[in-house]
Amino acid sequence: MESTDALVVDTVYMFEKENASLHNTENFELIHADEPTPILRRGQEFSLTIRFNRDYIEQQDIVRLLFNFGSNPNVFKGTRGVNTITNRNNYLSDLEAWSVRIIDVSGIDLSIEVRSPIDSPVGIWQFNIETTISGSKEPPNIYQYDKDIYLLFNPWLKDDLVYMEDEQLLGEYVQTDVGKIWVGPNGSARGREWIFGQFDASVLPACMLMFDKSDIKATSRGDPVMVARTISKMVNAYNANGYKEELNGILFGRWDGDYIDGVAPSAWTGSVPILEQYLDTNGECVKYGQCWVFAGVVGTICRALGLPTRVVTNIVSAHDTNVSLSIDHYYDENMQELPGESYDSVWNYHVWNDVWMARPDLPKGYGGWQAVDGTPQEESNGVYRCGPASVEAIKQGAVGFNYDVTFLVSTVNADVINWKADPTNDLGYTRINGDTKHIGRMLLTKAPWIFDPNGDKDKEDITYEYKSPEGTDAERLTLYRAVRNTPTAKRYYAVPAPENEDLIFKLEDLERVNIGEPFNVTVNITNKSSELRTVRAILWAGSVYYNGVKANLVKRAEGTFVMEPNVTEQLKLHINVDDYLDELVEYSIMKINAIATVQETNQTWADEDDFQVIKPKIKIEIDNEPIVGRPSAVTLSFNNPLKKMLHDCVFNYAGPGVSKNKTIHFRDVEPLEEVRIQHQFIPQKEGKQKIIATFTSKELDDVTGSVEVEVLKEDEEKK
Repeated sequence: MESTDALVVDTVYMFEKENASLHNTENFELIHADEPTPILRRGQEFSLTIRFNRDYIEQQDIVRLLFNFGSNPNVFKGTRGVNTITNRNNYLSDLEAWSVRIIDVSGIDLSIEVRSPIDSPVGIWQFNIETTISGSKEPPNIYQYDKDIYLLFNPWLKDDLVYMEDEQLLGEYVQTDVGKIWVGPNGSARGREWIFGQFDASVLPACMLMFDKSDIKATSRGDPVMVARTISKMVNAYNANGYKEELNGILFGRWDGDYIDGVAPSAWTGSVPILEQYLDTNGECVKYGQCWVFAGVVGTICRALGLPTRVVTNIVSAHDTNVSLSIDHYYDENMQELPGESYDSVWNYHVWNDVWMARPDLPKGYGGWQAVDGTPQEESNGVYRCGPASVEAIKQGAVGFNYDVTFLVSTVNADVINWKADPTNDLGYTRINGDTKHIGRMLLTKAPWIFDPNGDKDKEDITYEYKSPEGTDAERLTLYRAVRNTPTAKRYYAVPAPENEDLIFKLEDLERVNIGEPFNVTVNITNKSSELRTVRAILWAGSVYYNGVKANLVKRAEGTFVMEPNVTEQLKLHINVDDYLDELVEYSIMKINAIATVQETNQTWADEDDFQVIKPKIKIEIDNEPIVGRPSAVTLSFNNPLKKMLHDCVFNYAGPGVSKNKTIHFRDVEPLEEVRIQHQFIPQKEGKQKIIATFTSKELDDVTGSVEVEVLKEDEEKK
């Protein structure tokens, strides 16, 4: 029987959990809340049922669905979808349009299936329903669905720009919520555990706040290139005038060891407490971050939005400040360093992200992994951000492609060039020795499907993806290709390197020293000539921050000696424990330097190396077998390796499904004391779970540990 009154929507059933299972979003906590939030992936069908106040009559009732994104939704801009329900059973063939089809009509219930466009903007959509009678001139009834609908990128769907063909890899690069970030200098880099926590209830709302605080247009929110570029900008709070708390960026970066008004970067266990604080304060930046913390947060945001992401660590990383594709060190005529001549630096390591996407804006072959860096180093189009830069373009030295390929070529493959003041030279300097193999010693990421809480079996070397093997013709040709297309670099590389030098110098690398042990700075010198050579040498050691900034001089020695023809000699500078222990700064990284000049030939040589003083690990023990919903206890312990008291001691531990981040303030620790602390938690999720812990104090920081535990269901408890 026909009705003269338009339908009134009583209820909309979104089948949040059922749709989430099909859309690979079932891990989000928002799906499992008392009032679940729909979380869907674009370009993929989802089901819903509309319940009306009376039977739906297909011949007379008009039901129109309206999906709106942003403040000024517009169909032509892709931010508004309008569909009238008809009896057609097929979707439109156009994947860039909203489509709907009827699944079932049962009295007052209308079950339908909806498909969003494959290029839909990512974020929160609003859903309304208009109902009217065919031929009626009355305004339609309007029903406003009272929940936000999250629409995410869809790397499982071939037509999405972020599609990843190997579906198993998506388990690692989108779904895995605990990973590792490699930190530390060459020879002692270790995998530091990081909780991405992308499914936490605070993460997607924090992402939306970040976008709202940014200047990205709603129409650009479906473009993974623009989204990644925005994330790179917004994860830090920096502009040309320095760090600004009012910039709306997520993290405030600091590298000087002074974190009294915030959290030391080494104390974070993961991204969730950072994003929770950002959300709770409506966008106030969180103190403090460093490169690996920025990368951890970028990884969380990208995985939450559906952008396949991995964290990449570059061991020995160049920061080229003048687009010369070289790291330049300047010395006066007496071989004293002239630091004001160059602002280039070499970081012991630097961490960024690779994000997977197609690049329709670039020639074929440059899609796939794209480097995105959230650490503010240099401006890109007037803003501190970096990428997305095609990793293949970096490897090929294709510096003409967007975005920031030149900077990243330098980051992984710059030459180190040393210059000595020379008033007889038109340039004012003579080029002395350099190093073509120092930068980009190794690029590391976590291997898929493996997690090694006690070692580095889960390490994957991806250096070959960023550059050809060092010293090969392919590697040199790639760098020179980039130089040829970079005007500033051409001027630096046009100066020839010195030739026919008859003394060979070699600074012995130090990989690691356990805290409390002495070490030597050692240089081997070989005189290949048949004549005496007079050598003046300077050796020194000092502590540095991981970004290469000098902290404290530990010990220095210099002298002049004569070498016999065709002999090899060794210079040593011995460093005792008492020399360096009080001079260490955070992460306990040391730099050793050596400089030498040959009186007879004016040959000049300089080299440097970094290594880390190794700290203890936190041992994590769980009492008995943890069971979902029941109290359990975790014990954290380590030995203080220092013969000094530790003050302002703080433990942090967390684990998805086990415990939110817990901060525990601890008493002062005695010299050489074994520290033990116990804390209760109630696990919420069964299966293999990971717990990550950190310890910081004034005198000792960056002490970490992790463990993998099996959480049982209550009915699995062993009798």
